[in-house]
Amino acid sequence: MPAIFQLFDGSAGYIKAKEVDVIIPEEIQLDNLHEGAKKQITVNAYERNKKARQACINYYRKKNGGRLKCEICGFDFGEVYGEEFMGVIHVHHLVEISSIGNEYKVDAIKDLIPICPNCHAIAHSKKEPYTPDEIRAMLKND
Repeated sequence: MPAIFQLFDGSAGYIKAKEVDVIIPEEIQLDNLHEGAKKQITVNAYERNKKARQACINYYRKKNGGRLKCEICGFDFGEVYGEEFMGVIHVHHLVEISSIGNEYKVDAIKDLIPICPNCHAIAHSKKEPYTPDEIRAMLKND
C-alpha cells in the first residue's frame, strides 16, 4: 500500500505517502486498546412510575398463577436460574414515552408489558420499536 502512495506526488490533490499512516491488520497492537475514558453527555430522560411498574408485574404475576415470565417468549428467570431470580423482569412501554412527548397517565395493564431483557433489546433495536406480535413472529421463524 505505501508503494502505491509513493506514485502520487501530491500535485493532483493526492495525499503523499509520508502524510499517511497505513496500518496493516497484522500490525494492529492489541495491547493499546483502552476503555473507560470519562466523557460527559446530555440526554433527555423520561421518568418511569415505580407504582405503575409494580402494578404491571402484580397483574401479570396473578394472570400466570404466581409466576412472572416474559409475555413475548415465555422465559421465566425463576424457572431457569432458581427461586432467587423469580422477580427479575423488564417492563416495556408498548408506546415509547419519548414519542408521547409529555407527561401522561399510564395504564399499567394496557400500556406496559413484562418482557425479558433479550426481547426488550429486540423491541428497541430499531427507531420504531418492534411490537410484541412482531417479535413473537420472529421467534416462530426458527
